[in-house]
Amino acid sequence: MGDGDGTVIIGAGPAGLTAAYELLRHGEPVRVYEADDVVGGISRTVERDGWRFDIGGHRFFTKVSRVEDFWHEILPDEDFLLRPRMSRIYYRGALFDYPLSAGNALRNLGLLEAARCLGSYGRARLRPPKDQSHFEGWVSARFGWRLYSIFFKTYTEKVWGMPADRLQADWAAQRIKNLSLATAMRNALLPRRNRTDVTSLIEEFQYPKHGPGMMWERCAEEVAKRGGTVSTGVWVAEVHRDPAARRATAVTVADAGGERTEPAAHVISSMPISALVRAMRPEVPPEVRAAADDLRYRDFLTVALVVPEEFSFPDNWIYVHDPAARVGRIQNFGSWSPYLVKDGRTCLGLEYFVFEGDEMWRTPDAELIAFATAELERLGLVKPGCVEAGYVVRMPKAYPVYDERYQRNVDVIRDWLAANVPNVHPVGRNGMHRYNNADHSMLTAMLTAENIAHGAEHDVWTVNVEQDYHEQRSPSRHGTGRDAPVVPARR
Repeated sequence: MGDGDGTVIIGAGPAGLTAAYELLRHGEPVRVYEADDVVGGISRTVERDGWRFDIGGHRFFTKVSRVEDFWHEILPDEDFLLRPRMSRIYYRGALFDYPLSAGNALRNLGLLEAARCLGSYGRARLRPPKDQSHFEGWVSARFGWRLYSIFFKTYTEKVWGMPADRLQADWAAQRIKNLSLATAMRNALLPRRNRTDVTSLIEEFQYPKHGPGMMWERCAEEVAKRGGTVSTGVWVAEVHRDPAARRATAVTVADAGGERTEPAAHVISSMPISALVRAMRPEVPPEVRAAADDLRYRDFLTVALVVPEEFSFPDNWIYVHDPAARVGRIQNFGSWSPYLVKDGRTCLGLEYFVFEGDEMWRTPDAELIAFATAELERLGLVKPGCVEAGYVVRMPKAYPVYDERYQRNVDVIRDWLAANVPNVHPVGRNGMHRYNNADHSMLTAMLTAENIAHGAEHDVWTVNVEQDYHEQRSPSRHGTGRDAPVVPARR
């Protein structure tokens, strides 16, 4: 059980606010500190001149019943829309179904290229890549090199900013449907009634009508109503620990007014785990600091362009695999919710994956808007001169990078935290340097709250370890299949 000092929670994203709400449910006092001036983390909704932007696109779909219940406890049913799921791949002027459809792909590729892809797949089946521990080997073994190079390589390298053979296969296993080319063709040819082991992507999902930030703004309000505090514009500069007692004892927080130190019985951290390590006082051993310093993050910016509604498209987003374009993905915010757009217009969000401080990150907004407009016109998705306004949203540390060293580094940090400060609890995507989606992050927070409040012994590191695609539905289930263990709320 917690004591009178209560729990300090670092970060007011989905994991941090869920932890706060759940601890208050169990009667435990909480204080939440968020370095930014808004809550929600990457799940925030940004508003500019009445336009609303979802940072990355968040589908509210889960098979975790307690997460589903949480969403509807925070927001009433009338605040949710039921939206159709659709996304496609743009490649060389054509739009391909996603997940891949054999007939659609054949028509767009043409007979000659399709034959080459089948030959490449045949070679991969006869002589699979020896090393399938990385993304490139894992995917090319299941689709062949040629299809891999068309539909996976370019986009993946845009996202991560590294060669695909440096990205670990566990990310591929979780983010790509449990599928191979043979399975895709079998799905296309067999009547649906004859399929016994086929899963398909969800066809619709829930979405808060004013965007995902609506959920977390309301959650922060509820935390305050229940006696907790949520402070924005305040960052945790130091986490103080007593080496002899093997516990964290306090945190130093900083804001515009200066610094102060506050006691803490427990610390729940959703800030990047590398930053948590660097905040420890006394400092961690050199090998732990080295592991933290070796963790990398991918940053993200959206250029949102206002266009007439005639240039809308039904997709939630389009993946841009064309190597000639820098943009990685294009959101259509009007397809997420009509409440995000206005005035007979829609807003297209061009997503660029960058590293904080690189040339694109530092480019002035006006130049980014001009660059994104030119890309959108060159792709043929709008007519020249139709963009009426533009906005730029930057999001640092959007994605932990899953390179060949990340797992070892995380293991070093995790082992040290467990041995030296077991009352410091990493949760969420950046907090654990894991590809947790919003509902995975929420589940780690819920389990951590039970560990603190009731002395439970949940291992939150086992959340989201199964290697299958998350936004999928089994034909043997109906509805959302909410009793399955873990599935995502986003992407």
